[in-house]
Amino acid sequence: MSTPHRSPRRPALPGPALATLVTVVAVCAGDAVARVFPYGPRHRSVNDLGNQFVPFHAHLWDLLHGRARGGLLLNWQSGYGSSFLPDFGTYLTGPFALLVGLFPRQDIDLAVYVVTVLKTAAAGAAMAWLLRTQRPGPAWAAGLLGASYALCGWSVIEASYNPMWLDGLIAFPLLCLTGEWALRPRRPLAAAVVVALCWTANFYTAYMATLGAVLVLLVRLLLAREGAAQRVRVLARAALTTVLGVALSMPVLLPLFLSSKQAYPGWSKPFEPVTTQDLLARLLPATYSFSSPALFVGTGTLLLAAALPFHRAVPGRERLLWTGLVLLVALSLQWMPTHLAWHLFATPNGSPYRQTFVLAGIVVMAAWAGLAAGPPEPRALAGGAAALAVVLLAASRSPLATPWALGLFGGGLALAGAAWWALRHRRLVLPGAAVLTVVLLAQAAATTAYGQQGKLAGLDDYPVWGAAHAARARALAGAEGWPAYRTDAGRPALTGNDPMLLGGEGGAYYSSHTPDLFTRTLVALGAGWTSRGRNVQSLDNPVTDAVFSVGARLRPDGTIARAEVPPLVTVRPPGPDPVFGPSPFANQELLLGAEVYEDPLSPGVCRAGTEAFLWAPEYNATARLADGPAFRLNGNPPRNRAAMQPMGVSHGPASELVFDRAAPAHWQLSCLDRDLLGAAVARLRATAAVSVRVGSSDVRAVLPPGSTGTAVLSVPAIAGWTCNGRPAAGRLGLIAVPLDGRTTTVNCGFRPPGLVPGLAAAGAALLVLLALMWTGRRRTVPTVRTT
Repeated sequence: MSTPHRSPRRPALPGPALATLVTVVAVCAGDAVARVFPYGPRHRSVNDLGNQFVPFHAHLWDLLHGRARGGLLLNWQSGYGSSFLPDFGTYLTGPFALLVGLFPRQDIDLAVYVVTVLKTAAAGAAMAWLLRTQRPGPAWAAGLLGASYALCGWSVIEASYNPMWLDGLIAFPLLCLTGEWALRPRRPLAAAVVVALCWTANFYTAYMATLGAVLVLLVRLLLAREGAAQRVRVLARAALTTVLGVALSMPVLLPLFLSSKQAYPGWSKPFEPVTTQDLLARLLPATYSFSSPALFVGTGTLLLAAALPFHRAVPGRERLLWTGLVLLVALSLQWMPTHLAWHLFATPNGSPYRQTFVLAGIVVMAAWAGLAAGPPEPRALAGGAAALAVVLLAASRSPLATPWALGLFGGGLALAGAAWWALRHRRLVLPGAAVLTVVLLAQAAATTAYGQQGKLAGLDDYPVWGAAHAARARALAGAEGWPAYRTDAGRPALTGNDPMLLGGEGGAYYSSHTPDLFTRTLVALGAGWTSRGRNVQSLDNPVTDAVFSVGARLRPDGTIARAEVPPLVTVRPPGPDPVFGPSPFANQELLLGAEVYEDPLSPGVCRAGTEAFLWAPEYNATARLADGPAFRLNGNPPRNRAAMQPMGVSHGPASELVFDRAAPAHWQLSCLDRDLLGAAVARLRATAAVSVRVGSSDVRAVLPPGSTGTAVLSVPAIAGWTCNGRPAAGRLGLIAVPLDGRTTTVNCGFRPPGLVPGLAAAGAALLVLLALMWTGRRRTVPTVRTT
């Protein structure tokens, strides 16, 4: 075994602290150069960051401050009542998410940004810690390599607007650390807890990180000096702590998995590997593409990894194993079977290279394996530089490789080569380290800034909290009447999750867990969607408002429209169970229990005094009544579905329907009679529950004596509801309870499917851990010796 290189003059900062500092400076500098929030006027909240994650963090803020409707099990604010534990486990269970509670609520965008930067920095610190645990080496170099991992292209370009993915960036070095503990062996309880935290924080990227950690552990075992039996024991220890850790996270994971199966099907695109020149181009700084792997890790790190095969101070077996692992993982990104294995055997929606961070971490470990034996000699540096020159030449043929990218890579390669050469001389250690730091900072900041520009050019963006948000929130708060009635944030929406961001208890909901039942129910009633059915929009319609007890609705002009509506629990007369048909107007009447729409006098003309409503789900243009304003319908199947649109009060033939573009193949105009609707609402109110109490995850209603038929809760009948001791029944997508004339109360509670088995699994894992701790004190296990 070679003697580790130790610099006689080290910077004062330890490795994790240096990694944290470099990471924070690079990310903030890049965002400042791009002039995005909070350093400039450009929006940062692109795509799902503004549409999903900021509103979810706002809801977490409300939960932490006791202001949310609902609790950890149920979210009363979204989708007329949605399961919250799966959303919590998908988006909010990372420990850093709790920091949003320290900020004022109106600074929720800043809070999410700070959390994002801190997560990125924590990943760098964790990697620096891991590297020094694997083998001795210069602390400052471990810090720089840790920062290069945290600042990889995947992190600053893709995970920066999917902040829960950054939990996977942190998880990979931590899970590799549990492998190191299994090698020694040490800290079995801590290892299981680390696994549990990683899988709870974000199971999706933790799964990828676990696969990567297994590969790293196999390399470490193959480099061990002991025999097969000892290696098998190490694998058994690692497997046991991993299984126990995953089991500890089951109270969150099992409900999450079951909810995913019940979600509305998402978009699936066949995997197509990128070309070799595009793949190599993403090794360069300052490149952007939504559908190729962001492989950038800093030229200084790449040069070390490329020089490893030629580094004679490193044993040949170690060079072979680490280089082989890098190449195998890189190739696995491009092959369909391994692509599916990395992604839980389902091609993901959107970016198809979400496992890229694992490759970045393995490259960093390979670089450290070489550096820990001493800076590479000139011949090794020349070999590594030649390999990267070939990469540069091939990448230059890709349209992704801009002149800036080529220049930054070439210049960084020359400077990094000179710096690593200088580090072989004691007097040049500090200057060499400074040059490497500057190269990494410049390249990472440029990659961050260029990625921001690419995202803003190609993705939707959403404004940070401002005057418009505050005005809407104040209006909704002033109209609150829950649980006597719901308040809806209305349309047009600022985000897909306005109820969580702004307030109220509306129908809009956007999540990876949007229930299939909810989407299909709302669509049957005429609702619109984006994101191929997982972003269900609020339905601006007085009939559905009556059905869902929406008594106050925010209008586009900032005013509140109020209406007399039935309570959350109503009673419907006995009769056969109705079934939805193709017409959303007829479906609304079925759910209401009364006919309130009229057919037009002619195909495009409603009777004077009635209100015209247009349903044209595939129409993507404006439509209007001839004497009224134009309304935009946003139909673009299968991505977008236009909502039923109120067109205004008809004045007869003068209010003929006009399509401003060619009429769609499928459309329907219907005419609402407000008097009929008022009478239908009065009948429902007369027989409805006399009192309704709503808890964080339950509803209790007292019915009039002698009620028969069916009690209907204006809540989607998603899995997990029980009423009066039995699994809840459904009526046209809503919770229903049969009545026999003797039932006077309805008690319904919600518990996410999988919660109880998940708690049982966690309890069993905890007992096993305690038993292992007890027996571990009575025996000593030999440590595996590694190079």
